[in-house]
Amino acid sequence: MADLTGKRVLAIVTSYGVEQDELVVPLEHLRATGAEVVVASNEPGDVGTLVGDKDPGRTVPADTTYGAVDPEGFDLLLVPGGTINADTLRLQEAAIGLVTTFAHSGRPVAAICHGPWAVVEAGCAGGATLTSYPSLATDVRNAGGRWVDRPVVRDDGAGFPLVTSRTPDDLDDFLGEVDAVLGT
Repeated sequence: MADLTGKRVLAIVTSYGVEQDELVVPLEHLRATGAEVVVASNEPGDVGTLVGDKDPGRTVPADTTYGAVDPEGFDLLLVPGGTINADTLRLQEAAIGLVTTFAHSGRPVAAICHGPWAVVEAGCAGGATLTSYPSLATDVRNAGGRWVDRPVVRDDGAGFPLVTSRTPDDLDDFLGEVDAVLGT
């Protein structure tokens, strides 16, 4: 396991609808490697996760809100999916602003499943090769990106390190690339 002591990760989610394993597994993994992970949501309180976009999952406490968090000092932005979460997230101006801030500063963004919708919404997918849940392929192409069907893709074509994955089934590959990009 990588030693990511001293690394700081900001995870952005909405208060309801994030896919449980796409938030909980990275949180537990990154914290076990020594990284500090801060969860920012659209509102204070608990984040209600879902399993398979329908069954209630674990509750995760939000540490802060998008508007209250200072993105400086974070080494990576994590954008979990879940259809409801990702669709709501892309309508949150402050959350999309965080994606833009990370991308324009050259810091890594890691998005899984429907999470790349936030990258598309931020106008940061152009020139990148990425993957996602297959239903986002047309959105990625329309935003100037190249969509591929692979478990994980790490690409710098948009001017910042972008790590993307398709589904919770790809979490091992996804987390391997997240560790690698944080370790560089």
